[in-house]
Amino acid sequence: MSAPAGDREPGTLQDNAKEESSGSACAGESSRHDSVCTGAGEIKSRAVVKYSAAPPPASYALLQEKTDLKLPPANWLRENPQLGSAGTTVLGSSSKSKPFSSFGMAYEFIDCIGDDVDVVSDSENIKKLLKIPYSKSHVSMAVHRVGRTLLLDELDIQELFMRSSQTGDWTWLKEFYQRLIDQKWQRKKKSKEHWYQKAILSKFLYYSINGDGAAEPVPHNPNEGEEENEAEEYSSSWPTAFTSAVSDTEESDAPKQGSVSMDSQFALGQGTSVPKEQNLPMLFDEGENNQGLRNDFVRNIMWTFEDIHMLVGSNMPIFGGGRYPAVSLRLRDNNKPINILTGIDYWLDNLMCNVPELVMCFHVNGIVQKYEMIKTEDIPHLENSNFSTRVVKDIAQNILSFLKSNCTKEGHTYWLFKASGSDIVKLYDLTTLCEEAEEEKCQNPFTLPVAVLLYRVASNMMLKARQNRKHYGTIRTLLLNCVKLMDEERHPQIIASAHYMLSELFQLDEPPEEDEGESLRGGGSEDSYSDEDREEEEELTEDSDENGSYSSCSSPQDDSKAVAVIRSVGELSVPEKYKSTHQIRVSAPSKPSGVFPVSQDKEERCRHVLSYALKGLKAVDGTVKKESDLPAADPNTPIPLKYEDRSAIGACAAEKGISLLLERGQTTVLISKARSLQADQKHPTRSGIIPGSWQHRMKLQLFLKASKAYYVLSDAATNLVKYGRALRYIKLSLQCYDAYCSVSGTLHPHVLQFHSQCLSLCGDIQLMLAQNAHNRAAYLEEYSYQTKEDQEILHSLHRESSCQAFNMATDLATDPEYQLFVSSKCYEAAYDLVISEALKDQLAQVLKRLGNIRNELGVYYMNQAAAMQTEKEVKKSVSVVEQELWKKSFAFFEKGMKDFEAIGDSTNTALLLCNTGRLMRICSQAHCAVSADQSRGEFSPEEALYYNKAIDYYSRAIKSLASRENHPAVWDSVNWELSTTYFTLATLLQDYAPLSRKAQEQIEREVTEAMMKSLKYCDLQTESARQPLYQYRAATIHHRLASMYHSCFRNQVGDEHLRKQHRSLAELHYSKAVCLFLSLKDAPCELLRTLLERVAFAEFTMAGQSSSGAKLKSLTGAVEIMTQSRCAFQLIHKELLEEQIELSEADAAEPAELPDVVRGSTSGLDLQEVMKLIGVFEPSFSFLLLQLIKLMTTMKRKPSNKDEELLKTYKNVYSKMLRAEKNAPLLSRVELHIELLQQLSPQTGGDVTHS
Repeated sequence: MSAPAGDREPGTLQDNAKEESSGSACAGESSRHDSVCTGAGEIKSRAVVKYSAAPPPASYALLQEKTDLKLPPANWLRENPQLGSAGTTVLGSSSKSKPFSSFGMAYEFIDCIGDDVDVVSDSENIKKLLKIPYSKSHVSMAVHRVGRTLLLDELDIQELFMRSSQTGDWTWLKEFYQRLIDQKWQRKKKSKEHWYQKAILSKFLYYSINGDGAAEPVPHNPNEGEEENEAEEYSSSWPTAFTSAVSDTEESDAPKQGSVSMDSQFALGQGTSVPKEQNLPMLFDEGENNQGLRNDFVRNIMWTFEDIHMLVGSNMPIFGGGRYPAVSLRLRDNNKPINILTGIDYWLDNLMCNVPELVMCFHVNGIVQKYEMIKTEDIPHLENSNFSTRVVKDIAQNILSFLKSNCTKEGHTYWLFKASGSDIVKLYDLTTLCEEAEEEKCQNPFTLPVAVLLYRVASNMMLKARQNRKHYGTIRTLLLNCVKLMDEERHPQIIASAHYMLSELFQLDEPPEEDEGESLRGGGSEDSYSDEDREEEEELTEDSDENGSYSSCSSPQDDSKAVAVIRSVGELSVPEKYKSTHQIRVSAPSKPSGVFPVSQDKEERCRHVLSYALKGLKAVDGTVKKESDLPAADPNTPIPLKYEDRSAIGACAAEKGISLLLERGQTTVLISKARSLQADQKHPTRSGIIPGSWQHRMKLQLFLKASKAYYVLSDAATNLVKYGRALRYIKLSLQCYDAYCSVSGTLHPHVLQFHSQCLSLCGDIQLMLAQNAHNRAAYLEEYSYQTKEDQEILHSLHRESSCQAFNMATDLATDPEYQLFVSSKCYEAAYDLVISEALKDQLAQVLKRLGNIRNELGVYYMNQAAAMQTEKEVKKSVSVVEQELWKKSFAFFEKGMKDFEAIGDSTNTALLLCNTGRLMRICSQAHCAVSADQSRGEFSPEEALYYNKAIDYYSRAIKSLASRENHPAVWDSVNWELSTTYFTLATLLQDYAPLSRKAQEQIEREVTEAMMKSLKYCDLQTESARQPLYQYRAATIHHRLASMYHSCFRNQVGDEHLRKQHRSLAELHYSKAVCLFLSLKDAPCELLRTLLERVAFAEFTMAGQSSSGAKLKSLTGAVEIMTQSRCAFQLIHKELLEEQIELSEADAAEPAELPDVVRGSTSGLDLQEVMKLIGVFEPSFSFLLLQLIKLMTTMKRKPSNKDEELLKTYKNVYSKMLRAEKNAPLLSRVELHIELLQQLSPQTGGDVTHS
C-alpha cells in the first residue's frame, strides 16, 4: 500500500534540473522533451515527473507460451512492493477516479495552481475527454476553476444517487437528472466477463513479477528503470463510492465504501512561528486531517501536450527491459483486435509517462500465445487502431477552450455531461442549480474542497506577493470566493483565516507606490476572469438556446439549464473550433474585468482592514461559548480545571501591571505586564479560548492587525491636525493591544516594538493637545464620535479584556500640564520597552521624543514662573512656589539635555541649553532688589550670579553647535540670546550700579567688558531678519559706552592721561553710534539724542579751552555735529506727515465706521520724547550760534570773504531761531529746523524740507 503523498518515504521528488538530461530514461527520471512523429507530422509532448513514489523498476518475466493465466501463481494477491495494488486493478490504473483526486494533487503542488497549469486531473479523466468523439460511453465530470487552472474529477452520477437515498444529499440533482435527462436510470451491473478479465490480468501481473512456471526472465537492463504502481486502495472521501462504465479493460474494482466527516478533514492548523515577511496562518498540518484528499498517485507528471500544460496523476506500472529501460506491459485477448479507443488509451498513457515502448502479451482463453513490442510512435498506425494524432491534439485544445470559456466562476461546481450514445456534450453549473433548489451549501460535497483549495492557492500566492503585488487582485478574488462558499457556522476557521488574509492585502506600513494603483488591479473579479471570457460565454449561451438533436432520453427544456452545449462531438475535431488555449491563458490577464479596491487614502485602506478583521473576529467569537459555559474541549488537550478565583486574580494582577505603567508620579515599565503573563499558561482566556487552539492563534493575529490599522488611522489624523480623532484611534489601538496581551502568553520583540510606536504616537498626540488647548471643544467632539464598526470591534475585545489598562494615557484631559505629563510617561514607557528589548533602530526616535517632551515641560514650568513675576503687584522676595517651579523646569531641561546628548543631537542640546539660560535670567529677574519706596534698588549679587549662569549655558550652547554652518537658525538664536544677556547685564550694572559694594572704576570695567562681549556677538555682517536688531543694539552699546566715558571725563579730576583716554573713547563711541543710527533710518529719536549728547560733550570740552582759535574750532565742530541732526528731523517730519494723513482720512470717514481713535501718534514715534528732545535742541542750537557769532565778530584778525559769508549765514539762522514762534505746531517747528540746518550745510544738496 502506498502512503499519502506527504508521507511517502520511498518517494522521490523530481528536480526540474533533469529536464535537459540526454538519452533514453524511464519515467520519473527523465523530463526531456519527446517529440513523437506520426504520419501527419509531429506532436510536441514533454513529461516532467514532479513526484514518484515507486521503487526501482523491475524487469518483467517473459512468460512461456501456453502458460495458463487462469491458474493463480503462488504469490497471487499477496502484497508486493513492485505492484502494490496493480495486481488487483486493471494495469494498476483505476479507471474509476477518486472524486477529489485533482484536489489532492493541487494541495501537494500548490505552486502550480492558479496560472502555470491549465488542467489538473487523473490521467484516466484526460484520456476519457480526448476519446469523446470516438466513444459512445457516457462522460460525467466535475469541473472547478481556481485562477486559470481547471480541476477535473469524475462525477459518478449513478453511484451518487445510490448514496443520496441513504444520506439525503443531492436529492435536487437526482430530481433534475430524472426530470430532464434520464427518467428511468438503472445501475449497470458488472458482467461475469468483466470479473473474469480482471482476474486473469491480476494473475498475469503476478506471473510477470514472480517468473513462476516456465517463465523465462528477460535480462535486467543496468540502466535505472521506472517504478511500479504502489497506489493505495481507494477510500472514498464522501459517502458515495463511484464506479464507471468503461469499454474493454478500463474497469476497476469497486472501491471500499466509507464515510468521513467533512469537518474533520479540514481542521485548519496555524503555526505561531510564521515567515518574517508575511504573518499568514498555515492551513494544514502536513499528514493530518487530509483523508480522501491525498495525492494517492504513484507519480505526478507535468505533461505539456502541444501548448496545454497539465498536472497529471498516473498509476500505470512501468517495467524495465528490452532495448529501452522503460516499457509498459499490456494483456490482450488475441481474438479481439485492438480498437481505436484502446490505441488512443495506450498511446496517451505512454506519452504522459514518457515511456518509449509498449510490450503486449496476447492470450486465447487465458493461455499465453505470444509477446509483441510496439514503439509508442507506432501505436497510432496499428491495424484497426489507426488514428490521427493531430486530431487528438485539436480535440484537447477545443475541449480545454470550451471549458475555460464557460467555467468562469471560481467556487462553482460545473458538471460536464454526455449521455451514453449521445453526440451532445452539455455543461451545467451545479452551484447555481443548487441555489435555485434552495439547498444548503453542504449539499454540494465539492464545496469544502474547492473553498479550501481557493484558500491554499491564495495563501501560497500571498507568500510570494511581496515581490509581485500585481497578484493582490487575484488573491482577493480567491479569498472572497472562498468566503462565499463557506458556511460560517460549520467552517469558522477558514472564514476567519480568509478574512485575516484579506486584511493583509492592504499594506499599512508602506506608502503606496506610484504604479500600485495599476499593479493591484490585476486578477479579475469574483465571477469572471476576462471580458473575452464573458463575451464567449454570452455567445455560447446564445448558441445553446437552439434545440439540437439528442437521444430519446433528452428533453428540450434541458437546454435552458445548461451553461453551454457542444452540439456535436464532431466539432471537437475541427482545428481551432473554439478559442485557442494559448490565447485564453495569455490575453485574459491583460483585460481584467475586476478591479481590486485600492485607495491612496490611508483611512479607506485601514477601514477595509478593520472590516475584514471584524468579520474574522466574529467568526472566531461564534465558535466560543459564553463565559458561563465550559469552553469547547480540544481532543488533543487535557481539560483543565477552571479555577475562577485564580484566573480572576491573575487577570487583575496583569491589568494592574499595565495600568501602573502610566500612573502619575511613577515610571513603570510595560515589560512587567509581559513578564507577569506566564508563557506556559494553559488556562482558558476570559472568553473560554484554550491557549494553543486555532481560535487563540487567530485572535492574536486579528487583534494585532486591528491595532496596527487603528495606529495608522491615528497617525494619519495627527498629520491632518485632527488631534481628537487621533486620540480616539490610538485609544482603540491600545485597547486592541491590551486584548492581545490578555490572550497572548508571551510578547515577541516585533510586537513590543510596535507597542513602543503606539506609546510614542500617543505621547505625540497628548503633546499636540496640550499645545492647542484653544481647540479643545472641537477635539472633544472628534474624540467622542464612534462608528458602529468600532463598537463591534470593542465588543469583541471586551470578551477577552476589560481594555482599561491604557485609559489614563488615552483620556482627553482639560489640563495642559496633565497632558504634558501623560505624554512624558508615554515616552518613558516606550523608552523602557526599547531598552529592554534592545530595539536600537527605534532608540534614537524615542530619545528625541523624550528630550522634546522634557523640554516642553521645562518651558511650561518656566513660563509659569515668569507669569507669577508679571502678576506680582509688589516686588517681594522669591516665593516657595516660584522656587519649586524653577526646580521642576531645571530638572526637565537637564534630563532633556541628557537625552539629546545620548543620541548626539547637538542642535537640540543647544536649544535646551538656551532655554536653561533663559530660566536663569528669569531667576535673576525674580531676585531684583526693591527699596523701601518700591523703586529699583542696586544690582544685587544674586542677579549677577544668575546672569553669569545664563551666560555659561548660552556659551555651552554655542560650543555644542560648533559652527553656524551646522544649523544657522539655531546658531543665530543662541548668538542673539547671548548678546542680549551680556547687554542686559551691562545695562543693569550701568543704570543700577552697586556702588555700595564696588568701586566706580570696577563697575565701569565690568560694564565695558560686558558691553564689548555683547558687541562681539552682534553679527552686523550676515544678512538676516535680525540684522537691523543687531545694528540697533550695537548703536545703543556705543551710545551707552560713549555716555559712560563722557561722564567719566566730566567727573575725572587729576589724572590728565586718563581724562584724555576717556575723551578719545567717548569721541570714538559717539562717532560709531551716530554712524549706526544713521544707517538704521528708523531711530530718529536715538540719533537726535546721541547727537545732542555729542554736542554737549563738545561744549564741555570747549569750556576748558582758553585760546579763541581753539574755541572757534570746537564751536565749528559742534555746529557740524548739529547739522547731522537734519537726518533725524527729516525722519521725524516724514512720520508726522504720515500720521497727519491718516488722521485726515479717519476724519473723512463716516462716524459709524470710525473706530476708536487713540489720541497720540499712530506711528511708532514717541511724541513726548520728540518734544523733549526739541526742547533741548533749540536752546543748544541757539547757544552755539550765539557763541560762534560773538567769537567771529571779536576776532582780531581780518576775516576772509568766506568767513564773512559764514558769519552772515549764522546770523540769519540765529535770527530765525529767535523769531520762531514757541507755541507753533510740532510739524512747523520740525520744518523750520530742517530748513535752518539745510542752510548751514548747502553742500549737501537742494532743499528736501517737504520731501
